[in-house]
Formats: sequence, C-alpha cells, structure tokens
Amino acid sequence: MINKVILLGRVGKDPEVKQFDNGSVANFTIATDDSYKDKSGQKIERTDWHNISVNFPGLVEVVSKYVKKGDLLYVEGKIKTREAEKDGVKRYFTEVRVETLKMMPKGQNTGASNNSSDSMPEQKSMGSATASDFVSDGGASMDDDLPF
Repeated sequence: MINKVILLGRVGKDPEVKQFDNGSVANFTIATDDSYKDKSGQKIERTDWHNISVNFPGLVEVVSKYVKKGDLLYVEGKIKTREAEKDGVKRYFTEVRVETLKMMPKGQNTGASNNSSDSMPEQKSMGSATASDFVSDGGASMDDDLPF
C-alpha cells in the first residue's frame, strides 16, 4: 500500500509551532489551485487548502525560522487522520505529515507556460530538507521493500 502526497502550493498562514514534552510540531496550511472548463466552456478556478504538520525536530526549526505566509513550498508526506474529542464531540482532522520540504525561489511562477523564452530555466530550490536528514535509520532505506 502507498500513502504519499506531493504538493506545490503557497503557505496560507505563518507556521504555528507548539512545544510538547516529547518534541515540537509546526502546523500551517498550503493552498493549491486548479482550473478547468465547465460544460459551457467557462473557466472555473478552484483553490484547495491542505493542513500541514511537521514533527521532525530539525525540520520544525527550519519551518519556524524560514517559512512565512505566501511562500511557495514543495512538500512530500503522508496523509494522516487524527481524532480529537472536545465537550463530548468527536472531530476528525486530515493533514499531511511532511517528510520532505523544499522552499522554492521567491517569485517562482507555478504556471506551465513561459512566453518570454523558448526554454524554461532550470528550477532550483532555495532550501531542502527531509525527515531522514534528522533521523538516523541505521543505514536502512525506506525504499528497500518496494516491489519495483
């Protein structure tokens, strides 16, 4: 089974960092957009908001120092649903638990077309970190059990 999410979107609010006895967590939202034409040919634009959670200590520190509202981020992670009960009412939250985060250059356009030049410039991330940068797995690779 595979549980993998890849998002490229804009940060909706400055990250909120919470400290706990066993570590810290950074939470924020990312907006992604999509457009399509309906049956009448009218262009419809849609924005989806994704709850993002970062819980690797070094990655939380990177997020708290460098990620701000409006930044363009590339994130990879897993979808997780958690349950919380308040006043006898159960609530469910779906979030992306980040394993890889890349900060894209300022002014980066996510559009696919580039009218000013025939060739697209090479895109480079300003900063990149993965969960494995902060956790030692004793040399074991998460990809070792993949069937392909």
